[in-house]
Amino acid sequence: MIAEAYRDMYGRDLITDLKENLSHHFKEVMVGLMYPPASYDAHELWHALKGVDTEEKCLIDILASRSNMEIFQMKEAYLMQYNNDLQQDIDSETSGHFRDTLMNLAQGTRLEGYADPCTATQDAMILWEACQQKTGEHKNMLQMILCNKSYQQLWMVFQEFQNISGQDIVDAINDCYDGYFQELLVAIVLCVRDKPSYFAYRLYNAIHDFGFHNKTVIRILIARSEIDLMNIRQRYKERYGKSLFHDIKHFASGHYESALLAICAGDAEDY
Repeated sequence: MIAEAYRDMYGRDLITDLKENLSHHFKEVMVGLMYPPASYDAHELWHALKGVDTEEKCLIDILASRSNMEIFQMKEAYLMQYNNDLQQDIDSETSGHFRDTLMNLAQGTRLEGYADPCTATQDAMILWEACQQKTGEHKNMLQMILCNKSYQQLWMVFQEFQNISGQDIVDAINDCYDGYFQELLVAIVLCVRDKPSYFAYRLYNAIHDFGFHNKTVIRILIARSEIDLMNIRQRYKERYGKSLFHDIKHFASGHYESALLAICAGDAEDY
């Protein structure tokens, strides 16, 4: 609405003016805030797929966590903004079982809200066999279950998996697989269990393990700012002892810091 008013009043495009007059990470934040959620996801996916190097972790963060409706809207935005088909670009820019799982997620065909306790044990057995056998066929079955069953169904499946194997599903995946395929499977499981906790974990790693990975911090704060950022902040503080606000303030600076903190907000004790 602000962008429309800006165009009406001054005859100029606000995003273009922001790009021309700002710089570095501060520009990335302010321009990113101008996109509607689906358009922002499309923007991030395009750059992750079409940049100099494919940014697999960006693909994982977005496609492992979005609902069917969010995926449908981002595919529409991707086509409109870049005149490309998202699934075709995933197919051409990634490979192996990682690609197959991303392609499955990008279909947006998860059975949301549907749960069948009668098949939970059967699904858990399939997952257990997939972790034991590790053949191409078993990998396909594993990703089919994780990408297409509802969150409610998967909650029961993970519990049955624990009962059958005596092992948590995340530990089993980590033991049996590696690379970006393993990271994607774990991300799906963590999002099923608690999406805000997953993003708190990703933010903490981006801030502490990679010397402040700016792209990841910016992407998560903007993408979740109108969805569940308050919950992410809460999980972050519960899990890591310090607030997200505190850690951003410690690592960022200048207008960039001010912009991130304005999105993040904070409790009185965080200042």
